[in-house]
Amino acid sequence: MKDSADSVRRALMAAITPLPLIARAAPAQQDGRRADRTSTLVAYFSRSGNTRVVAGLIQRSLGADLFELQPKVPYPDDYLATVEEARQERDSGRERPLGRAVINIARYDTIYLGFPIWGETTPPVILGFLTSHDLSDKDLIPFITHGGYGLGSSLAVLAQGAPRARLRPAFSMEADQERRTMNHVNDWLKSARGPD
Repeated sequence: MKDSADSVRRALMAAITPLPLIARAAPAQQDGRRADRTSTLVAYFSRSGNTRVVAGLIQRSLGADLFELQPKVPYPDDYLATVEEARQERDSGRERPLGRAVINIARYDTIYLGFPIWGETTPPVILGFLTSHDLSDKDLIPFITHGGYGLGSSLAVLAQGAPRARLRPAFSMEADQERRTMNHVNDWLKSARGPD
């Protein structure tokens, strides 16, 4: 299992390396050191860790600030229970409020926003982020992980939730380790039990 997780992380790193990083880096001081403040924020939500890996790579490459989006009420630890809860939120159009907001979002010019695709769209916690932060006149650059079904309606959700932001082209990649692991284990258990 560890080898599989390591290979996914290596694949993520290899896939994101050529990603053009178009955000402005923080200005350098005259002695060549980076100024203490950056105008770029990497904000992300991750359940299984795939999006977290991508966020960390972007943050380190840009020297940006990093902010993990965490819902005020956490999702269940059980994967299938989380899927059901998120489906109910999506179907009813509910957002999931954040546990804490980004302090002084106004100081950022560029926001890299990362999340996995849930139910063919953004997780409800992303709606919580969009409604609780004013992204007007900011570059909004999505980075998205998905289980093979693509971006779904996520870009339309971002455009609607942050209508005054400049939505830039998204980076996306398939990274569905959690569901694949669950399916592999379930298949193995079925075969281990033998015929009924």
